[in-house]
Amino acid sequence: MSDVVERARAWIEADPDPVTRVELNALIESGDLAELSDRMDGTLTFGTAGIRGPVGAGSNRMNRASVIRTTKGLADYLLAKYGETPPGPVVVGRDARLTSRRFMLDAVGILAASGLPVRYWSEEVPTPLVPYALSALGGCAGVMITASHNPPQDNGYKVYDANGAQIIPPVDSAIASAIDRVGPASAVDRVQNVLDDHRAGIAPIELGTLQDYRSTVLQGRYLTGPPAPLRIVYSPLHGVGWQQVRAMLLGAGHEDLHPVPEQVDPDGHFPTVAFPNPEEPGAMDLALGLAAQVDADLVLANDPDADRLAVAAPGPEGWVSLTGNQIGVLLADYILSHHRGPPTSLVISSIVSTPMTAQVASAYGARFETTLTGFKWIANAALGIEESGEARFRFGFEEALGYTVGNTVRDKDGVSTAAYVADLAAECRHQGITLLDRLSELYRRFGLWVSVQRSVRKPGPAGTTAIGAAIRSLGEEPPRSLAGMAVASVTDYRRGASERPPWLGSAPLIELNLEGGHRVLVRPSGTEPKLKIYVDARTRVPECGDPFEIEGILVEEATRIADEAVRLLGI
Repeated sequence: MSDVVERARAWIEADPDPVTRVELNALIESGDLAELSDRMDGTLTFGTAGIRGPVGAGSNRMNRASVIRTTKGLADYLLAKYGETPPGPVVVGRDARLTSRRFMLDAVGILAASGLPVRYWSEEVPTPLVPYALSALGGCAGVMITASHNPPQDNGYKVYDANGAQIIPPVDSAIASAIDRVGPASAVDRVQNVLDDHRAGIAPIELGTLQDYRSTVLQGRYLTGPPAPLRIVYSPLHGVGWQQVRAMLLGAGHEDLHPVPEQVDPDGHFPTVAFPNPEEPGAMDLALGLAAQVDADLVLANDPDADRLAVAAPGPEGWVSLTGNQIGVLLADYILSHHRGPPTSLVISSIVSTPMTAQVASAYGARFETTLTGFKWIANAALGIEESGEARFRFGFEEALGYTVGNTVRDKDGVSTAAYVADLAAECRHQGITLLDRLSELYRRFGLWVSVQRSVRKPGPAGTTAIGAAIRSLGEEPPRSLAGMAVASVTDYRRGASERPPWLGSAPLIELNLEGGHRVLVRPSGTEPKLKIYVDARTRVPECGDPFEIEGILVEEATRIADEAVRLLGI
C-alpha cells in the first residue's frame, strides 16, 4: 500500500491547485487507503465525449490538473495538425456546474498560452451552442465543460472536431496520445486571468452568433402560421436551459409558458433531484405537479446542459412521460411528413434505439441508417452521406432523449427540439388529436414497439474488468434461448467492422435476435461504470385493439427478457 501513497504524493507535487493538494494530503494522513486507491488507481481515460468523472483530488478524478493536461494535449494535437495558423479558433463553453467556470478558465488560459485563437461563451450555455458556434465561426475545435446529466459530484470535458461533430477515431486516440506526452500539470504554461488579458485572438462570442442560431432554427420549422395555443410547463432541472428555451419557444409563437419555479435557475447543487436526469424516477415530479395545477397541454424538460429533451403529455388517466424512442418516432414521422420528393430524406438513429424508426422512414421513401451508440456517430454519418450527394439529413436521434433536426447543430440539441415538439403538439391540436393519439396511429400502422433497459453499475477497476468479461463471455458463448425464446441470430460488433460502414464499426456490443422479432443488445456505457442491456419487443395491434392496453403486456414480456439477460451475464 506504500506504493499508492507515493503515487499520491507525486501527484500532489504536480498539482497546481492548492485545494486538491490539501484534499489528497488529508487522505494520506487519515490512512484511508481504500479511498486513496480509488482516486489513484488509474487515470480518467480520454475517449467517448472526452473525459468525465467525479470531481476531486487524484489521477482518477476530474480536477484542474486533469483539465490542464487534457487541454495541453489538445493544443499540442491541433498545433501538430495545423501548424501555427489553424483555420479558425477553438470554441469553448461551459455549463453551470460548480467547477465548470474554473475549468473553463484553465482551458482558455492554456489554449491562449499555446498561441491558439479562442472564442468563448462568456456565460454558461447549453451544450448545443458550442458545436453551433464552432461551425458558424469556422473553428478548428470545440470544448464544452459539462457532465451533462451525470450526478452532481461529476464534471466533464467534451471535445468537438472542426466539422462541428464530436471527435471519432482516430482523432480521439491521437489526442489521447498527445495528453499522455504532457508533463506535470504544474509545469504547463497558461495565461492567468485570461478573460481580462485582452490579447489578440482571445475574445467572447458575440450576441449575433446566438441570434443566428435562433433564427436558423425558427426558419427551419414546418408550421407556416401561428401555432394552436398550448400551455407548456418547462423545467431545466437546475441547468442552463430556461433562457434559451424560453427565447426559442417565444420566437416560435408558443407564449403560454410556465417554468418550474424551484428548478428554473441554474444551481450546480441540484437541490430538488437526486439525479439530474429527466429519465430518472422522480426527476419530473415537480414539472408534472405544476402541469396538473395549471392544466397544461405539454410538459418539456431538459437535462442540465440542455442537449437532451424529455416530454410528457396528458392521457386519459393522467400525465404520461414519453420514452426517448416514442419521441423519436413521433418526430421522425412529423418531419418526414413535411418532406415529399427529392432530395431523398435521411433519418439516422443509434443502434440501441427502436427499430420502429426504420419502418417509418421506409413508409416515406426515406433512407434510414443506424450507427453505433453516441451522437458523434450520428453526426458523422449524416455528414458523410450528405457529402456523397445520396440524401439530405433531416433527423437523428438516440433513445436517451437526444435529438437533432437538420444540420443546424451537429450534436443532440434539446433547445431546438423543444420548439419542434411544441409545433408537433400544436399541429395535433389543429387536427383535433393529441400526441398520444398520433402515437397510437403509428402503432396501428407499424406495430407496437416497446423498449426496456437494465443497467448494472460496477464502479472501480474491478467493475471495468467484470463488465469486459461479461461482454466477452456473451460473444463467445451466446445462449440458445432467452426467457423461453430461441435465439435466432447473434451479431458480435467486436468483429467484422470492415464489412460495415464506418459509423457502425468495431464496438463492445452484442446483439441477440430472438424469435418473434424481439432483440437484445448488451454493451458497456461510454460515460459511466455500467453494463447496459436493451430489449426491444414488437407485436401487431388488432384493428379494434387499444395499443396502450397491449403495451403493458408487451412491457412485461420485454422485462422478463431483460431480467433473464442480467441473470445470464452473472454480473
